[in-house]
Amino acid sequence: MTKRPHSKGEIRKEPKEYDEQVIEISRVVKVVKGGRRLRFRATVVIGNRKGKVGVGIGKSNEVTGAIQKAITQAKKNTLQVLLDQGTIPHDVEIRQKSSHIKFMRAKPGTGIIAGNTIRKLLELSGLKDIYAKSFGTTNKINNTKATFSALKLLRTTPGMDSRARNTSAKQTQPKPNQQINPVKNAIKPVATTQKPAVSPEQPKPDNK
Repeated sequence: MTKRPHSKGEIRKEPKEYDEQVIEISRVVKVVKGGRRLRFRATVVIGNRKGKVGVGIGKSNEVTGAIQKAITQAKKNTLQVLLDQGTIPHDVEIRQKSSHIKFMRAKPGTGIIAGNTIRKLLELSGLKDIYAKSFGTTNKINNTKATFSALKLLRTTPGMDSRARNTSAKQTQPKPNQQINPVKNAIKPVATTQKPAVSPEQPKPDNK
């Protein structure tokens, strides 16, 4: 008797394509003829930590419904971020509405130096070393949208291409166990000293 791999009522758990982070959940009140109508608004960011991120905003009468709508919208609004060995290829500065954000390259091992709201989006994008500074407003939604717009401005640079080629060359080229110096190990010619040829003695003349 063979057992079925999945019985009735069992939920299959498929691996998630994106990690999710909730930025903000707020209440929205709408005034209608019958009175006030209360709803919830959720702002969510998603990412696969390999360069792909998305931002979405959803509204619903319940918190869970608002989050699900935000996730669905974020999956439709994704962006492929250009990564350069864990950081950004160049510095970026953007002004959007009341937000003013600046991103700067960082050396390996620096980490993500940013505020809590911006950090969530940068971590999900796969960035590991970056300086991020926010000026002006502290509105989470505006800063999240400005961060997403700043990541769109990243472009490939000539230095990024050369670094990628050098990295791939180091990974593909095998390392020899011992390096041989051709100059040091070259065979030196042996210097030979030749003795001058001795001419035969000539007989002395007889003066007798």
